[in-house]
Amino acid sequence: MQGIASDSILAPAKRLISFINASPSPFHVAEESCKLLRAAGFVELDEKIKWNITKGKKYFLTRNKSSVIAFSVGEKYEAGNGFSIIGAHTDSPCLKLKPISKREKTGYLSVGVECYGGGIWNTWFDRDLTVAGRVIVKGTGGRLEHRLVHINRPILRVPHLCIHLQRGMNDSFGANKETEIVPFLATKVQDELCKPVTREAEDPEAQDTKVTQAADKHHMLLVELICEEAKCKPSDLVDMELVLADTQPAAIGGALNEFVYAPRLDNLFNTFCALEALIASEKLGDEKNVRMISLFDNEEVGSASAQGASSKLSELVMQRITKDIGEGNFEQAIANSYLLSADQAHAVHPNYSDKHEDQHRPKLHGGPVVKINSNQKYATTSITASFLRVLAERCGVPLQDFVVRNDSPCGSTIGPILSQKLGIRTLDIGGPMLAMHSIREMCGTTSVSQSLLLFKTFFEGFSALDESSKIEGN
Repeated sequence: MQGIASDSILAPAKRLISFINASPSPFHVAEESCKLLRAAGFVELDEKIKWNITKGKKYFLTRNKSSVIAFSVGEKYEAGNGFSIIGAHTDSPCLKLKPISKREKTGYLSVGVECYGGGIWNTWFDRDLTVAGRVIVKGTGGRLEHRLVHINRPILRVPHLCIHLQRGMNDSFGANKETEIVPFLATKVQDELCKPVTREAEDPEAQDTKVTQAADKHHMLLVELICEEAKCKPSDLVDMELVLADTQPAAIGGALNEFVYAPRLDNLFNTFCALEALIASEKLGDEKNVRMISLFDNEEVGSASAQGASSKLSELVMQRITKDIGEGNFEQAIANSYLLSADQAHAVHPNYSDKHEDQHRPKLHGGPVVKINSNQKYATTSITASFLRVLAERCGVPLQDFVVRNDSPCGSTIGPILSQKLGIRTLDIGGPMLAMHSIREMCGTTSVSQSLLLFKTFFEGFSALDESSKIEGN
């Protein structure tokens, strides 16, 4: 049966899937983002050295190799002009290797993990898992080097206990995060029979070299797999930061090819859409603003890090840009700026529709969702929403509204954080999705093309709309 989804809808959805499959950790997200930016002519900046920003040029930088800020400067930018920003985040709920992960019990070699963020942890059971992230190694001359790792095959698993030994699991299942979410790597007996030859043993000149303290904190079997990916020896390991990831790739699904089934849709969906929209945006010769994307790490745990939205990263970057091309008129630039905080939204679930407020039930394919909360969990105001509604009408993208029920808790985003820190006009928006924070989430294929078009229209049209609007003190 042929799916009804057209190529114009499926093509961007497939690009999103490729981006997600290549990005099992925030470090991979940053690396993939940088690859796309370099290919589009963006010039990489280093925070440690002086910048020389010029009009009409495009730039990007990373912090911690897990957060990315990219921007293009309008050729008509003048002192005090604003920033048109889309903010998203690179991290997702996951399991992270503990600093000392080596565990052994009842004949199994297991790996100690820490629960990162607010995941639906029972979805991590009975999945084919692997590890991904970064290692820090001693390179040539003892220089510290950052290397990415992604073991692209199943090596870990957290099996459920059989129904016969826990008859009530279908009534209620809440795993103990410390003792029951412990993935298996191998059996001890098989590890002894198939003892891997260490790289030191393979290298006669390194026979007397001991493994580093960093390597000794983990099962040597796992260390060998990591070192093979990182192209280093166990004795070169200084530290590592690894997450667990599902090995099942993202895919187009549904009988009519209308869904995206994928891990980490929250929030690689908006990371990808913001990135591609900035690259695709045109008319830079007529642009009076700086177009920017800010892709932060650590949103899922509160953003309180040097590379998170709660840090001074945005402020420092924006100040440096205004000093280089705007005579340092940062305060006026902030007043002329606008931020789209782009993070996924909750679509109504057909089996749990009563969890949504009756008049605010976003649907898949219904368009991006404007998120509103009078208690400031979202930063949307009537003014910021009005700008977006006009831009959405221009490009023909429908919008949906969302508020939580009064008897339900409300999540939050980087929107209120940056709105408070910078004093910038902000709106919270996101694509509708289901199974948020599960190891496998889903959204509509149409949502990708809708968000891309809306974000591109925002970059190309906001500064002129803002200039022509007559909203005092907006």
